[in-house]
Amino acid sequence: MSSFDITRYSQAAREICAAGGFLYASGWSPATSSNYSRRIDSAHVAITVSGRHKGRLSQADVMVVDLDGQPVQSDCRPSAETLLHTVIYRDRPDVGAVLHTHSVKATVLSRLIPDGEALILEGYELQKAFAGVSTHEGQVTVPVFANTQDIAALAGETRQWLANNPEAPGYLIRGHGLYTWGRDMDECLRHVEAFEFLFDCELETKRVRP
Repeated sequence: MSSFDITRYSQAAREICAAGGFLYASGWSPATSSNYSRRIDSAHVAITVSGRHKGRLSQADVMVVDLDGQPVQSDCRPSAETLLHTVIYRDRPDVGAVLHTHSVKATVLSRLIPDGEALILEGYELQKAFAGVSTHEGQVTVPVFANTQDIAALAGETRQWLANNPEAPGYLIRGHGLYTWGRDMDECLRHVEAFEFLFDCELETKRVRP
């Protein structure tokens, strides 16, 4: 049976619970939407249990899965979107946390991007909040994937895109929400905040300059 370090699991669970409180209070993870994960080691990930209110998470709401998305030493059911987390951990050993949120701005903006096109962020000073970005002069490309209940297919699609765009800090799912990641939970949360500010700027620009 696969095993993991219980101390590292407990630390990961605490980080996930704290992130849930912050993201819920910010209005970016209403009710039972969203899912969060934190790497435990090279073979295990702590992730939120399906259907749990993100503003009231406890360690009992965080389970362990392997990199195939299968539960480890748990009878709980992980998020239906677990594979969207584990493909990132499998291919990116530098990634320590993945957050999926359901903010109004991310959801609305994703519906305004034409099919087949990506959201291009450029000229914003806050682009430098993303790991590896050192200037406002470049572009940050945020792909928008079609929403689907076929998570395995979507995981394959996102995995291929990220393999070709390893510098990407996140992606959108149309009418659904944001996925972003970081070396640790602090960096990942910083990415969420930066994306939300930039989404707000993009929507305001569309409002005043249709």
